[in-house]
Amino acid sequence: MILLVDGGSTKADWIALDKAKKEVFRTRTLGLNPAVFPEETLRNRIVNNFQLIQQKDKIEAIYFYGAGCGTPKPTQLLHNVLQSIFVNATICVKEDLYAAVYASSGGEKAIVCILGTGSNSCYFDGKQLITNVVSLGYILMDEASGNYFGKKLIRDYFYHKMPDEIALDFNKQYILDPDIIKRNLYQKESPNAYLGQFAQFMFAYKDHEYIHQIIEEGFTTFFKYRIVPYQQAPDIPIYFIGSIAFFFKPILDEVAQKFGYTIKGVIRRPIDNLINYHQKKLS
Repeated sequence: MILLVDGGSTKADWIALDKAKKEVFRTRTLGLNPAVFPEETLRNRIVNNFQLIQQKDKIEAIYFYGAGCGTPKPTQLLHNVLQSIFVNATICVKEDLYAAVYASSGGEKAIVCILGTGSNSCYFDGKQLITNVVSLGYILMDEASGNYFGKKLIRDYFYHKMPDEIALDFNKQYILDPDIIKRNLYQKESPNAYLGQFAQFMFAYKDHEYIHQIIEEGFTTFFKYRIVPYQQAPDIPIYFIGSIAFFFKPILDEVAQKFGYTIKGVIRRPIDNLINYHQKKLS
């Protein structure tokens, strides 16, 4: 069997295919971002999954596409963890942008972007993946991501910039004790995923002027820094992957048009498309 993995900071989706390229099982673990989590956490999140451990000796190859796998050290860390568990498997670890490219453009020329818990973009020329900047994560970058909008909402709430009716509901849905927020941000694991959960609040208010403006400003910043610098012709296909792009597609389309682009496709979860890509590749 082979395993295909779409690994984010919040969750990782695993799909097992047999030699006939048919799906055997699928499962989900907590996020496996090696740039955020230490080795012990990565290992525990895998070995605590019964299906994976039950089948681990039957796995011959793993194709892992993950957040935090864009630089050598964390990539090697995750590779070592996977190899120590799936001892009979050949391991291939690539950054999540490759999964986004394969799942959306099928390996054809395109600008491909991720807007999930984190954010990123690349230009794929049909052979190589080209990024306009090294991603420095949720503190310094991740424009228009879940954690980016989560930070914005929390700041606006405490600075009293959030409309009263929205602030009241925000306070009902989340624990906004300052000590608890700081503990989650500075002492616990996954501060980026913690911030990202606050962005879910926007879905119910996406037509409200206040939320619309926040999203529009975030998307505008993303286009400015993560798409326009590629200097590709406006007719180059642009794809987006992730829940933020999926649920706020009308606003995303508005911003794209302002910059002279048309978005060809938005995919919430790339894993099913990734299966199709690998099934064709393995034929």
